[in-house]
Order: sequence, then structure tokens, then C-alpha cells
Amino acid sequence: MIKLPSELTIAQVDSYQTQVISHIDENTVINIDDSELTRIDTIGVQFILAVVTYIIAQGKEIKWQSTSIILRESINQLGIKDAILLQYFSD
Repeated sequence: MIKLPSELTIAQVDSYQTQVISHIDENTVINIDDSELTRIDTIGVQFILAVVTYIIAQGKEIKWQSTSIILRESINQLGIKDAILLQYFSD
């Protein structure tokens, strides 16, 4: 499972990226849990979009365990209308 940290900002993305890619490469179903996420910046949102795109490109399945309010608000605030990411955030 990919458990997003409480903060996913430019300071955390580099160190977290290797761990996430390893997990994706080793599994066919990728569970993502964002329940502890309390702070995210633009780089963090871009990272999540890149992760989702990478998972799909690898032909793997995504199961989103939670939908963080802060993540949804950040996506809306940034004006992201990407169907790949938004499919996991149903109202």
C-alpha cells in the first residue's frame, strides 16, 4: 500500500518517490491511502498525478482507500480538470 505522508510538499517528494516507484513496480494492484494527508503543495499534487499516470501506464489497477479533503481542495484550487486523477474523487 502507498500510504501518503501527512505532508506531501516539495521537501518530501524526492525522498518519497523511490519508495513509491518500488511499490508500484512490485505489485499489480496499487492501494493508495491518503487518510493522513494534512498538507500538500503544488509539487505534491503534481507528484500524485504523475504516480497515477505511471500506474495506469504500467497497466496496473488503482484502489484509492480514502479521499483526503485537503487533496480534493488542492486539486480544485489549482483548477486541475484531469480525468485520470479526478476519476478517483467522486462526489
